Amino acid sequence: QVQLVESGGGSVQTGGSLRLSCAASGFTFRGACMGWFRQGPGKEREGVASIDFYGSPKYGDSVKGRFAIAKDNAKNTLYLQMNSLKAEDTGMYYCAADQFCTWQYWGQGTQVTVSS
Repeated sequence: QVQLVESGGGSVQTGGSLRLSCAASGFTFRGACMGWFRQGPGKEREGVASIDFYGSPKYGDSVKGRFAIAKDNAKNTLYLQMNSLKAEDTGMYYCAADQFCTWQYWGQGTQVTVSS
């Protein structure tokens, strides 16, 4: 059974940092494509960052230079380091995964709130 469990969300002031984690089980983590998505209040879900089988990252335009995605194959854990947070980064952050970056599997999400 595939499980993706996010953690690390919380409330932070503008300019602050958070690190999200996604603990994965039930599939071959090393061979998986994994990503972070978010949905802000009144907004559609958007892709934040992804990392493929080869470890190549991609970022949404709004987070480039501020966020970093990393995949620890030894711990079966995906991370998202978020720096210089802005109010518009507020939302529910979801971890997603599958073999082909088509996002078959999803976690329950962790809330991030950025306030001034």
